[in-house]
Amino acid sequence: MLKIIAMVVVAIVIAVLVTAALMPNTFRVERSALIQAPPQRIFEQINDFQRWRAWSPYEKLDPAMTRQIDGAAQGVGATYRWDGNDKAGAGRMEIVQATPGSNVTIQLDFSRPMEAHNIAEFTLVPEGDATRVTWSMHGPQPYLGKLFGLVFNLDRMIGKDFEEGLQNLKQLTEVRP
Repeated sequence: MLKIIAMVVVAIVIAVLVTAALMPNTFRVERSALIQAPPQRIFEQINDFQRWRAWSPYEKLDPAMTRQIDGAAQGVGATYRWDGNDKAGAGRMEIVQATPGSNVTIQLDFSRPMEAHNIAEFTLVPEGDATRVTWSMHGPQPYLGKLFGLVFNLDRMIGKDFEEGLQNLKQLTEVRP
């Protein structure tokens, strides 16, 4: 009986390991919102790390988080380092591409809670009097990340943060009568 239980446990472990190995080697999380504001007004909030405290949901994870903004005042070459509690982690962002009123691309390097190197992108597309803002993040998904993904839904976890950030941008940039 003990031998059968051990064989079943081994089979389950093997199935989990094989399932993880067959998952994609990259991930992508993306959310969009329609904001009743011109693209340039929204771009100004995204392209300047000094303004992120007003809308980024990650800024609220640790009130005592240390922040260091260096490089260019805004746009390409601007960098942002943070070091916070277990929720906030630690890392560095650098704006690597910025097209006024159109897009901002950020190299996003996490050092804690685990090392990861991803790309975050903000795309702004005019739609009538509004702007469709898309916030995405993509990057490699190493084997450990694949195992993590079997238990936790990365799209749902990060996606809710993106939705909150987009809602904050909406409240910050829309002009209300």
